[in-house]
Amino acid sequence: MKILVTAGPTREKIDPVRFISNYSTGRFGYEIAAEAARLGHDVTLVSGPTALEFPRGVKGIRVESALEMKRAVTERAKRGVCVIMAAAVCDWRVAEPGRNKIKRHGKDRLIKLKENPDILAGLGKNKKGLLVGFALETGALERNALAKLKKKKADIIIANRIAGNSGPFGNGLTDILIMDSRFGKSIYRRRTKKALAKIILDKISNFKI
Repeated sequence: MKILVTAGPTREKIDPVRFISNYSTGRFGYEIAAEAARLGHDVTLVSGPTALEFPRGVKGIRVESALEMKRAVTERAKRGVCVIMAAAVCDWRVAEPGRNKIKRHGKDRLIKLKENPDILAGLGKNKKGLLVGFALETGALERNALAKLKKKKADIIIANRIAGNSGPFGNGLTDILIMDSRFGKSIYRRRTKKALAKIILDKISNFKI
């Protein structure tokens, strides 16, 4: 199977030295790409900025912004490719990034944000293969995951939740909810991302479009 995985955050420039981003480390997407390669699939990993090295046997592509990730994914999401959108893509970018470092002037500064394209929704509209999305929520996990599954026209959604001081970022144990377009639902608690990658790849291999 040809598999395209996205991972990590995106960075949206404010000026040459500052950016907007999120807490994603890219670990989950990298584990999925590594497991897919281990299983013998033809894997491409499109990664935002992370401290991780590309797994062995994986074709790696580095990007920075959401627009760069969209171009890299759209070009490669051809017929028959399974796309796993594990990246934490920033929803907004700065409308007019500064060409030079923005200096302090002793007063507040407003930064106008512009909405980034929804990569997952775009792939859903022109779906040519199996489409897997991720959802990170702070509440109503199942309801929001189901809504995203339907709205984005995905085949499978992997959802997890930030609760209190705990979160899914980094190497810690993670809970996930897997929902699919055939009303399948599975919950896995306190598993490593490596173990969850195996579960997710097994779900994908057994899902028929």
